[in-house]
Amino acid sequence: MGRFSVHHTLGAGSVANVLLWKRRGTSIVILISSTTFWYLFERAGYNLLSFISNVMLLFTIILFLWAKSASLLNRPLPPLPELEIPEEFFVRIAAVMRIWINQALFIAKEIAVHRNLKMFVQVIFILWLSSLIGSFFDFLTLFYLSVLLCLSVPLMYDKYQDRIDDKLIAAMNIARAQYRKIDDMVLSKIPQSLSKDKKTQ
Repeated sequence: MGRFSVHHTLGAGSVANVLLWKRRGTSIVILISSTTFWYLFERAGYNLLSFISNVMLLFTIILFLWAKSASLLNRPLPPLPELEIPEEFFVRIAAVMRIWINQALFIAKEIAVHRNLKMFVQVIFILWLSSLIGSFFDFLTLFYLSVLLCLSVPLMYDKYQDRIDDKLIAAMNIARAQYRKIDDMVLSKIPQSLSKDKKTQ
């Protein structure tokens, strides 16, 4: 299996640089920020609404005092950027959401209309696994763990790609063999008349 560029696979842009710690400062800020947020809301029991309100209150007071002191001392006003979200931003979000929704509708159609047993089993397994993971972690902890994984897994894979690929290939071969066994067991329990109907469609 040939070695490929993880940086190129991740898009070779700013996100790839952050995930692979090429922009070390930004990666550290994201790690510290997410850890602080997780600690505040999960361990310290801080309320999200109170936190946002207090931050906005502090920000408003600082801006007001800065603007007042600037007019009294003939200093420049606070250097605020253009406070406007461009329309293209929402168009991009809508386009991504459309793709996800269409994919979900396609899967629902495959299961409900075409009676795709393989897809049905896959969806059931993914939903069961999500439910199992959700019973161990709440949303905030899961989000924090996702940030940690995003900042560690690509970097580790980039460093030890050859060794990890060998282990992944072996694991995939075992998983495929197990999946075939389970698939055969499930199909063997389906009545013959139903499986014949499936073949004729």
